[in-house]
Order: sequence, then C-alpha cells, then structure tokens
Amino acid sequence: IKNFPGILALCTFKITWLSVNLRDFRMAQIMIFAIEEINRSESLLPNVSVGYQIYDNCGSRLFSMNSTMALMNGQEFAAEDRCNGQSLIHAIIGESESSATVILQSATCDCLSNRKDYPSFFRTIASDYHQSRALAYMVKHFGWSWVGAVNTDNDYGNYGMNIFLNTAQEEGICVEYSVKFYRTETEKLKKVVDIIKQGTAKVIVAFLTSFEMNNLLEQLSVQNITGLQMIGVEAWITAKSLITSKSFRFLGGSLGFAVRKINIEGFSDYVIKEFWDTAFPCSQTERNSSQYALNCSGYQDLLPLKNYNEDVPEQRYASNVYKAVYAVAHSVHSLLNCREQKGCEKGLTIQPQQVSNQALKKTNFTVKFGDHVWFDSTGGAVAQYEIVNWQQDSDGSIQFNPVGYYDASLPPDQRFKPRSVCSESCPPGTRKATQKGKPVCCYDCIPCAEGEISNETGNLQQCPGEYWSNAEKNKCILKAVEFLSFTEVMSIVLVFFSMIGAGLTVLVAILFYIKKDTPIVKANNSELSFLLLFSLTLCFLCSLTFIGRPTEWSCMLRHTAFGITFVLCISCVLGKTIVVLMAFKATLPGSNVMKWFGPAQQRLSVLAFTLIQVLICVLWLTISPPFPHKNTKYYQEKIILECHLGSIIGFSSVLGYIGLLAILCFILAFLARTLPDNFNEAKFITFSMLIFCAVWITFIPAYVSSPGKFTVAVEIFAIVASSFGLLLCNFVPKCLIILFKPEQNTKQHMMGKASTKSN
Repeated sequence: IKNFPGILALCTFKITWLSVNLRDFRMAQIMIFAIEEINRSESLLPNVSVGYQIYDNCGSRLFSMNSTMALMNGQEFAAEDRCNGQSLIHAIIGESESSATVILQSATCDCLSNRKDYPSFFRTIASDYHQSRALAYMVKHFGWSWVGAVNTDNDYGNYGMNIFLNTAQEEGICVEYSVKFYRTETEKLKKVVDIIKQGTAKVIVAFLTSFEMNNLLEQLSVQNITGLQMIGVEAWITAKSLITSKSFRFLGGSLGFAVRKINIEGFSDYVIKEFWDTAFPCSQTERNSSQYALNCSGYQDLLPLKNYNEDVPEQRYASNVYKAVYAVAHSVHSLLNCREQKGCEKGLTIQPQQVSNQALKKTNFTVKFGDHVWFDSTGGAVAQYEIVNWQQDSDGSIQFNPVGYYDASLPPDQRFKPRSVCSESCPPGTRKATQKGKPVCCYDCIPCAEGEISNETGNLQQCPGEYWSNAEKNKCILKAVEFLSFTEVMSIVLVFFSMIGAGLTVLVAILFYIKKDTPIVKANNSELSFLLLFSLTLCFLCSLTFIGRPTEWSCMLRHTAFGITFVLCISCVLGKTIVVLMAFKATLPGSNVMKWFGPAQQRLSVLAFTLIQVLICVLWLTISPPFPHKNTKYYQEKIILECHLGSIIGFSSVLGYIGLLAILCFILAFLARTLPDNFNEAKFITFSMLIFCAVWITFIPAYVSSPGKFTVAVEIFAIVASSFGLLLCNFVPKCLIILFKPEQNTKQHMMGKASTKSN
C-alpha cells in the first residue's frame, strides 16, 4: 500500500533488569502478542503487516526522551540533531510513567488530559482525576478526618495530590501535612519520614510510584515506624516488588485502588513457548555451542523467566497495553478504509497525528476478551477500579484481596462501595455455614434447604405453610396443588374402564329386557336382576365423583353414593342367594317356605338393608361430614387437595356394613353351591363375592399406604374392580346361554329334567 509501509512502532517500555521489574517485561510481551494477533486477523488491517520496536529507558527520563525523539525522527537521530519528523513510525505506546510518555496504557496523570497541550495523546487507563477524588471519598467513608499526605515529586504525584487535597477540603477532611520527594532525593526522603514520625496522623495517603514507595518503605523499616494506615494508588498498591519478609509490618492492612484484572485468552501459554521461540535467538540454541556464546550472551538475565507464567493472572496493566495496540490498529484500519466521497482527505498518506485523532473519534470498540474500550472527552478510559486490601494468609503469604470497587460511570451514590469481609456475601439461594474453628464472619455458602430461601440481603427465611421455595431458592412460590384431575393419564384410564363397565351393564340390561320372558331371565326373580344391573351401573358411575378438584359437595357425594349403591348391589345379590336356598327348601314335601320369602319379601329385604346404610350415611353427614382438606404433611413441596373423611367412625361404619353384607352373602352362596341344578346361580354368586371380598381386603392396606392422589386412584380401582367382578360372575354366564346356547334356555333344562326324559 503506497505511503504506508505497514510498520507500527510501539515503544519505550521501561524494561530494566527483569529480575527487578517483571511487570514491564510482561507489557512488552502483551504488546507483541497483540500485534501478532492483528497480523493474523483477516478482518482487521488485512494485507497490512504491523511491526514494532522496543526501547529500554533504564528508568531514566533522559533515556525516555532520547528514545522518543529517535522514534519520531529516525533511528540515526542524535542529541545534537534538529527534529526532521522523517520517521516510518505512526504511533508510540509510551512507558508506564506519566512524566515521560506520549501515548500510554498506564500513565494516569491528569496533566495529560489537556487536549490543547497534548492533541496527539490518548490513553487506555483512566485519568488520576477520578482516583484522586476517590481517595478522598474513601478516607471520608471510614471517618478519618485527620490524615497525612505524601506524593512523588513529579507530574504524576503533584497533579494527583493537588486534586486529592482540593477534594479533601470539600469533604471536610483535615490534612496535617503534605510532603513530597523524588526517588533520587535521599535527604529529602529522610525529612519526609521525620515529618511522618513526628506527626499525629495515623492515616497516610501515599500518592507514590512503586519506586518511591519502595524507598519510603525502606526508611520506615530503618526507623521502625509502624501503626500507620496506608492509603495507596494503583501505581504501588499491587506491586509485588514491595512484598518482603518485613513489609507487612508497615503495609499490612493497606487500602488502595487497583486496575481491574482481565484475563486475555492465550497469553499465559504464549509467554511460555511462542514468545521465546520467536523473539529470542538463543531459545533453541544448545548451551555449550559456540553459537550460544555468540547470540545469547546478552539474554542471560531473561532466560530464568522462560518457563515462568504464574504472575500472568496478576498482571493488571496487560489488558491496557492490549487495548492500546488494538486502538491504534482500529484507527489505522479506519483511515485506510476512508474514501474521498465520504469526506476524507485525498490520497492515502497517513500522518501520525491522524492516528491518535482517529482513535479518539472511534471511542468504542471491542477486543476479544469481551471488554468494550471507550474513552472520555479527554482521551482517557472511564475510571473503573478495584479496592484492594493487603491481607496475610495463614501460611504467611501476602495477598491483595479485593474489598470493593469504584466506578466513575455509575451515578454518584453508587460509584464507591468498600467491603471488608472474611467471606463474601452469600448469593441469593444460598445460606451461611460457619467454617470450623473460625469466627462467625467466616463461612461457606451452601444451597438453602428445601422450603427455605435467601434474597439479595442474605436473610434466610422459611417459606410459610402454603408456599415453597423455587428452584433458585430465592423466592417463595405457592405450592403446587395435587389432586386427581380428569386430564391425567391415570384418570383417563380409570374413567375409560368405568364407562366400559357402565356401558356393558346397560347392554346386559337391554339384553335381559328383550329376553325377559325366557326361563333363564325369569328364574330367581328377574326384578332383582334388573335392580342389580341398575345398582351396578350406579357403582361404575359413582367412581367418577372421586375424580376432579374436591369440593364440599363432591366430598359428601362421593362417599355416600359409593356406600349406598354398593349396599343396594350387595342386597340384591344377597336376596338372590336367599331365593336360591329357599327355592330348594320349597321342593321338600310339606315345605311352604317360599310364601315367607316371595317377591314382596325380597323387595322389602333389599329396601331394609339399603335403608340401614342410608341411615348410617345421614348420621355421618350430620355429625361430621367429609370436607375438602389441604394436606401439607405428606409432601413438603406440594399440597394434596383431598377429601377429609370427617368422622373415621362414619367411614368405617359404611365400609363395615358393606363388608358384613358381603360376608353374609358369601357364606350363604357357599352353602348353596352344591344344590342340584343345571344352572346353579349360587356358584357364580360365590365367585363374585370371593372377588369382591378379595378386592376390598387388599384395598385397606393399599389405601392407607398410597400417597396423595394415588389414595383416590386406589379407591376408584377397588370400586371398578369389584363392580366388574359382580357383573361378570353374575351375568356373563347367562348372557352366553341367551346368545350362543339358546337350547339351554328352557325350563326343563333349567330344572335338570331334559336329560332324564332322554334316558
């Protein structure tokens, strides 16, 4: 591409001896990592190769300025030369300190926010304007009204401290002293320490770089000045270089603001292998070879870091370097895509100033770790800090634990939130479990038990009776109400068999009515047969009253209808059984028993047996009737809507009376089973009663042990099964003779005389 050779220089990192300052070495690595990513990208700067140069300023402002001038005017630029601006460099990523930087990722001095004085400058870190004010807010929050202040004597420290002092005055905070020194001013440092020692303020706001803080720490150690609460800035509060065997005595409990940590995918692996394989010529060379001595002599101090990446997750400024590289790349990309008809300048010649101006126009873009990069009107990123606290673990190691945050993009009342906790607040849906051997403030968060919830405030609550915890355990919701509804598969199956039973009973009744004049129908009182078929139809249909949402009326109807219809049914069977016995007694010479149990007496006996059950049901409904009841004892998570029996004695009396009649009927039918007849109905009555009794005997334990809606299902099953037993045993044999063996449907065959005549 004409006039753009594709060389982007990102330079002047302060890479001193790496055993002392690993942070700046990582900054250089993340810059190279980002550039290599961009060069591989097909969407960002396609067909353009981005290059870089890295300079070591050795911690010197003079070296920094010399390197910057060389980058801006060509590599052959010397101190006595005049500036010519002839350089292929289009952007400079400055060093980590504010006083000697150009375009930066970690220089925070508010002095650089002036767009008039620094038109070609922007940064991917927030201005100290926000941090300095936040320091005052922190001091006020903890009620510290009497503080001391010390700062680095350069632009970074002086501007930052000036903003803090003004804000402190606005917030009613008194400053006992405000002193400053620079790293090379040893005597001035001693005077500063004397002032701190003689002062009465125990809270010190230290607006220092890590170099000056290290110098101050040494002097505090020499004079054994302890008991101070240090308030720090991002430049030193998380500096690993300050951690020594003695430093916690003087800096333990320090509070300060730190740049947020952001993980950059792939960087941790890159610093171990790919970087060393490509950036250093001696990484693949045998140690004893002559080539090693030639190429690797200058890298002896770097090689111990080759397989080390444990510090990468703690690199707080790495993401800012990463963003800075991408900011420049996006800016150049936009300039290269510009067209004259869109209002751009003619040609494709790109000047360095255009790069920074375009970066300011493109105030929002996204990098791969999902963070949006955006800048305020001064070219600085919006302030978002972690509040960190120097704490010591049980093993003696020092940790920089986050205890709050400050976010300048939020409303004023939400920007500052400090925390000092042993354990983080439990999220909604969990509760505190005290850690063994530790104070109550130290706990684990475990899921709430069933029926318990915790909300955002962490309060543990027990859900009231008809409520239960939701799946997230953060809200009480109404318990699910369970009853046997018509829409359930189980209900549909039971209804199907009930209707089949009722339908078959009606068909049998129709068949018997058509054949009412035949001997098999007339035998043994056809009136009782039709009454039995009617009662069986009611038995099948009464099972439907047990399905659906229980109401006051349905609860009373279901049990009384069941009790009365079954007694009517058993009474008819009992009457037929007695008729069989009486009929054979009447064949004996001189017997006239049938006149005592004729049709009228049969009807009266059925009515009497049924009225007794009606009386029991009336007493039950009068004294303590069944009623709908919400059962919350069987299941904790749901409510069983059921019909409470009201009086257990009443329900037991209804069942007991049915059982009594069934047993009496079974005994009489069993005695009559051997009586001579081609169609001895007593045998079939015996089988039907045997099935009936077996069903209801097994019903009792099943009814007691079945939970919820299954209790109702068991009761319906017992009703339907016993009804089918009575229908099939009492009427199917007769229906088979009527339909398929009409020759047996004669009086002679019924009396057993047909075979005698043939003989």
